[in-house]
Amino acid sequence: MSDEQATQVFIDHRELLFSIVYNMLGSVADTEDVLQETWLSWARRSVPSAGEPVASPRAYLVRIAVNAALARQASVSRRREEYVGPWLPEPFVTEREDAADPAVRAESVSMALFVVLQSLTPLERVVFLLHEVFGYAHTEIAGILDRTPPAVRQLAHRAREHVHARRPRYDVDPGVRRKATEKFLAAVFGGDLAALLRLLAPDVTLWSDGGGKAPAPARLRPVRGRDKVARLLAAGAGRAPQGLEVRHRELNGDPSAVLFDGDAPFGMMVLDLTPDGEQVAGIYAVTNPDKLVRITDGNPERSDTDRPGTPSCEGADD
Repeated sequence: MSDEQATQVFIDHRELLFSIVYNMLGSVADTEDVLQETWLSWARRSVPSAGEPVASPRAYLVRIAVNAALARQASVSRRREEYVGPWLPEPFVTEREDAADPAVRAESVSMALFVVLQSLTPLERVVFLLHEVFGYAHTEIAGILDRTPPAVRQLAHRAREHVHARRPRYDVDPGVRRKATEKFLAAVFGGDLAALLRLLAPDVTLWSDGGGKAPAPARLRPVRGRDKVARLLAAGAGRAPQGLEVRHRELNGDPSAVLFDGDAPFGMMVLDLTPDGEQVAGIYAVTNPDKLVRITDGNPERSDTDRPGTPSCEGADD
């Protein structure tokens, strides 16, 4: 295989590799490092002097990338242990199919599911992702992980039971989520505490990822309960910088609201609704500036609710 052919094969599979590894690690920088390792391994293996050609480049590349990501998991976990406050995956835009950024891909795990997946072991997490999200058979996963098919099926069973117990499967129409997000922002921005309390489920949970770098003090743990969450959001609205505007974007496959301070992203938020779509069950907010650098102001979609003074998601970090 020529150098040009080997390069093209890698490019053809890069989006798939990025999506798998990112959904394992939640960090674009770590994902790019793993893909670089995968490319170097592929470049060495694809030269004529390396012996017999690879029978299935796709299977080879996925195996190398998955195992490189698993090897990196320990260092990623150590960084998360030292992280200030709740940790959420780095958001990136997934709404533009023609985007030049190779990170953009339709196969994205939602923020809510990502949080649940972090409670699995690394092997359970990768088996769940490969089988449930990317459609790999248990026998294929066994080859990727160098495990027996029965061992993989056992990992898959444990992971599926754990995930479904914490997050039963249901889908909420994106349009319903968009309207719920607009109502939620209007209630917070307008200081309508009664409306906000009606929108929040009794056991609503707020995750706010500021990383200790956002303007307000960080909450060390997620905040649970309608009253506590409502008070924190109301306090955050009062401290919001003047002139913030909201753009509705798709981040990590979720309909999301991104708060902009001029051309710079100030924070992002995605809501997880109850199965009936009537109330907010989870709020996931990222205000750590290091995690927002890949979100740009290009071609923003403005809604009727976009106006200065939109409340800061960092109200969770009061």
